[in-house]
Amino acid sequence: MGPCKVNSVELPDGTSCSSGVFVERCKYLEESKCVGICINTCKFPTQTFFKDHMGVPLLMEPNFADYSCQFKFGVLAPPHEDDSVLKEPCLEICPNAAKRRTVTRNIDITVCPKT
Repeated sequence: MGPCKVNSVELPDGTSCSSGVFVERCKYLEESKCVGICINTCKFPTQTFFKDHMGVPLLMEPNFADYSCQFKFGVLAPPHEDDSVLKEPCLEICPNAAKRRTVTRNIDITVCPKT
């Protein structure tokens, strides 16, 4: 994942707790350069695993501008269809988006086919 730091996060009841992990620069996102790969093979499965198999709610908030990611343990993630991350456009450097632009004759594709 990359260098991490434990930090404090605000919980749904308004209190804060040192149950956060801030990944300064996610190697997975940095190497894939793809919003779709990040959310479909890391964010959603990891949140689901912690909730369903470990009994711990987890909200992951990737930052596609600087490749950081905030893990908020104890915070329930929204349903996938309501997650704002699905509105994120493809990254300019995404190799999959570049291939799609070439195939579609350089038509600007702003929506990532991540779902």
